[in-house]
Amino acid sequence: MKRWTGPRLVTPAGAPPGRAHVTVVITCYNYARFLPLAVESALSQDGVDVDVIVVDDASRDDGLQVARSLARDDARVRVMANTVNLGPVATFNRGLAEARGEFLVRLDADDLLTPGSLSRAVAVMRSLPSVGLVYGHPLHFWGKRLPKARATPSGWLHWRGSDWLRARCEAGNNVITSPEVLMRASVVARVGGQENLAHTHDMEMWFRIAAFSDVAYILGADQAWHRLHEKSLSMANRDIVKERIERRAAFETLFSGIAADLPDAEELLATARRALAHEALVDACHLYDRGRGDAREIGDALLLFARDCDPAVATGPLAAALARRRRLGPAVVSWLPWHVAQSAYRGIRLRVRWHRWHRSGVYEPSMRSSGRARTAADPRPER
Repeated sequence: MKRWTGPRLVTPAGAPPGRAHVTVVITCYNYARFLPLAVESALSQDGVDVDVIVVDDASRDDGLQVARSLARDDARVRVMANTVNLGPVATFNRGLAEARGEFLVRLDADDLLTPGSLSRAVAVMRSLPSVGLVYGHPLHFWGKRLPKARATPSGWLHWRGSDWLRARCEAGNNVITSPEVLMRASVVARVGGQENLAHTHDMEMWFRIAAFSDVAYILGADQAWHRLHEKSLSMANRDIVKERIERRAAFETLFSGIAADLPDAEELLATARRALAHEALVDACHLYDRGRGDAREIGDALLLFARDCDPAVATGPLAAALARRRRLGPAVVSWLPWHVAQSAYRGIRLRVRWHRWHRSGVYEPSMRSSGRARTAADPRPER
């Protein structure tokens, strides 16, 4: 099996001469109160030419009126209005069809770009022509106060897209929020817009771009602000079983579509399903270790999900460990020293994973295969 070889570390450089044109597509549904800040965060970007397409998804507040007011004040803003609510996927794809920029950004109306975000990302794209997707660190926040954003990149990580995608299949997860992504329009034209997935449409699109182009990550700078609030899409789905079902749907959609023709498509899908099965059983065990009252109900659902993903994983040691916990029950398990230690160890691992993601944009160590990230002078050929 081909292994992930790790990223190439590149020293930041200025973008080649000539201003890049970036189209920012902002989808809006009942976010009139957030929309002006989102639009301003795009229009105020320096070093690039920006146009903004706001697509209002039949908002029930005054979102459409706010959007049209912004368009009257600045010719760089265009407004499209859905007569009926179409959902985030069709709404973005409608704006995408009208985009004319060399590069593209998908921005929800409740998120914002940090100052200099687009020029930093464009510098990567112009310096590394094989890259179709560049992302960086997003700052998550509640309320009105924006956390201070870092503005000076310390380096770039450059993956072969196939390596980055394999790593995502091996982990079974997504590492990108959404607003921190810049896409190359020519690659998007090749792979298409978003697929009709409820909560993993962004994830599937990032993976699809990686299947046909390279991926880069901006180190040391914050590329976007992602707002957390009760009505945000990222907060609306907290059912851990449903979340895993939808992640599996993203992988299955990816490898049944344009990526189905990849030589290792079947293997990558099997790898992703195996990773999801393993994660489901680990989470089920953790529910018992924490003494959750719903451990039996959710644990059984996770076991069924794991069996459906990969029967071999669901009959292995993790399934046996879950069966032992099920016999004892969460009230007993949570007091046993070994399981207390297991719960604490999981908490430490999650914190370590978060710090790895915070530093390098992935959960896995960037030195996974070779012992270190490849340098810009590495003689191995790039795609």
